[in-house]
Amino acid sequence: MADGYEALLKRARHDMPESISSGQRFEMPKVHGHIQGNRTVLTNFLDICGIFRRDPQHVIKYLQRELATPAQMDGPRLILGSKLNPAFINSKIEKYANEFVLCYDCKKPDTQLITENNILIIKCTACGAKHNVKAKI
Repeated sequence: MADGYEALLKRARHDMPESISSGQRFEMPKVHGHIQGNRTVLTNFLDICGIFRRDPQHVIKYLQRELATPAQMDGPRLILGSKLNPAFINSKIEKYANEFVLCYDCKKPDTQLITENNILIIKCTACGAKHNVKAKI
């Protein structure tokens, strides 16, 4: 009986895929949208803000500065005032996450933005680390 179990266990381990997922619970969101005339419409903007757990106005302000274009909310969509490549927008979203969402120490997204003495601080609820935010908006 033990030999049969060991053989079945070996076969099961052999037949298992190497990795079922990336192993991380946080995956960087990608923008979905389209170009409409001279504008770029991001249809999943509020979803991205929800994943980051950040105020949409904070993200809009950052994107306006980084993309050098005006932006306005239209329901759950964000309308950018110029034609932009989705890969370029994704790189700016990733940069935002690295500066304002992910913990500088443990790289987990369990963070909060707090203001102490007019200084923006990122506080990690997972490891307890507190750091001044390096970027300015």
